Amino acid sequence: QVQLVESGGGLVQVGGSLRLSCVASGSIFSINNMGWYRQAPGKQRELVAAMPSGDSTNYANSVKGRFTISRDNAKNTVNLQMNSLKPEDTAVYYCHISAMTKFRPNMDYWGKGTLVTVSS
Repeated sequence: QVQLVESGGGLVQVGGSLRLSCVASGSIFSINNMGWYRQAPGKQRELVAAMPSGDSTNYANSVKGRFTISRDNAKNTVNLQMNSLKPEDTAVYYCHISAMTKFRPNMDYWGKGTLVTVSS
């Protein structure tokens, strides 16, 4: 089993910052992709930022230059630093990893989500 625990969501004013963190635990053999998705009310879940193995990063166009993703492989952690937040960033943010465990091949795992609300 793999568990993802997210933290760092909350209420922030326009222009403010938040830092989301996600820790993966369980019978993890290796983690490939780590990233963050979000889902706003009435909308589909969308990719915010992803960090495959290594140092490459992918960002949604809407967050480029404002959000920074980072990962700590030794701690199985992925973080999302969010600056210059806008009301349209309001959403539930989900941590995602693709990982191989001791018992299963590479699979996708999701956190339960953390709410980010940006007030104007």
